[in-house]
Amino acid sequence: MPDELSVGEIGRTVVALRQEVQAMGRGINARLDKMVSTEVYSLQSAYTDQRISDVNQEMQREREGLAALEREFEAYRLAERERRERERQARLYQMVVPVLMGLLAAAISVWTVIR
Repeated sequence: MPDELSVGEIGRTVVALRQEVQAMGRGINARLDKMVSTEVYSLQSAYTDQRISDVNQEMQREREGLAALEREFEAYRLAERERRERERQARLYQMVVPVLMGLLAAAISVWTVIR
């Protein structure tokens, strides 16, 4: 009867199995303690969704602000270009008119001398 276990061996085997089961239970409990409850997960998910929505709205406002700023800058550039063109024309007229007046005065003087 060498194949049959004695009562002591059976007892030791049962104790060893019991210790293994208890160790597995402690491992499972440790992992379960690290898990987040469904309520907390739902709250975190709702907060994350709300925060993502807020960030998207903020980004949209920033995009709209940037587009408005670009439009204003383009309008400023056009107004500045027109102002510079008016100033250039004014300077040109300020130079041309005195020269023409001088030429006219010279022509009148020459005409007066000839006559």
